[in-house]
Amino acid sequence: MALKKLRPTTPGQRFRVAPAFDELTTSTPEKSLLTSLKKSGGRNSSGKMSNRYIGGGHKTQYRIVDFKRDKAGVPATVKTIEYDPNRTARIALLHYADGEKRYIIAPAGLNVDTVIVSGPGVAPEVGNALPLREMPLGTIVHNIELQPGQGAAIARSAGTYAQLVAREERYATLKLPSGEMRMVLVTCTATVGTVSNGDHMNVVMGKAGRNRWAGRRPRVRGVAMNPVDHPMGGGEGKSSGGHPRSRNGIFAKGQKTRNKNKYSENLIVSRKGKK
Repeated sequence: MALKKLRPTTPGQRFRVAPAFDELTTSTPEKSLLTSLKKSGGRNSSGKMSNRYIGGGHKTQYRIVDFKRDKAGVPATVKTIEYDPNRTARIALLHYADGEKRYIIAPAGLNVDTVIVSGPGVAPEVGNALPLREMPLGTIVHNIELQPGQGAAIARSAGTYAQLVAREERYATLKLPSGEMRMVLVTCTATVGTVSNGDHMNVVMGKAGRNRWAGRRPRVRGVAMNPVDHPMGGGEGKSSGGHPRSRNGIFAKGQKTRNKNKYSENLIVSRKGKK
């Protein structure tokens, strides 16, 4: 993926860095894989606001993406690389040999007319999905399952990947995008390669209105609020603040937030940022 710096014909374009969309091959999605997507505006089932700073945005349709890759042994041809408004990565439309069509998260380097396949006994090539027990050590993977048959849960956003660093008996050790080392069952499926659209992190919106199109409303700083609204609010002039913390009083820096009794606690070999 490439980025483009626009000529500043308007103030909103002066600092904008936009995706070039060079890798896309069509602008028309597959109708059979679309479904409606209702926006909540941050409201719960009672109509009360439960999540602030959400609302508006352009109407979108959801693309049904196959995260399980459970059509074992059936080859599929990549027909298109498409934009998905609901995720940062690109998606690829597959035409299977039996006539079925499915969307998958497109790995970087996947091209139109490439034939990919999933299941046991498959070669560890870009776009192929297979169990971790059959991959060579050092393989770069994405769309990783946490439970066999559950569907991909890790490394699904643009540019992310994990590396298979070790394997012992029932578990494989993965180095995750955060730097965390974690054990996953070797029967779990992963897709070879890195997620596409790696330059997404360098995109600059350019103006506030572009965030509104994405459904993001302005976020108010805690220090700009009153004491009744936020622990960091109040004070004369700019003397307010204190230790950075959330609206509920949870410290933003240094405080551990992970539950020690979580079922997967024993599967984490080393934490993010630790050697």
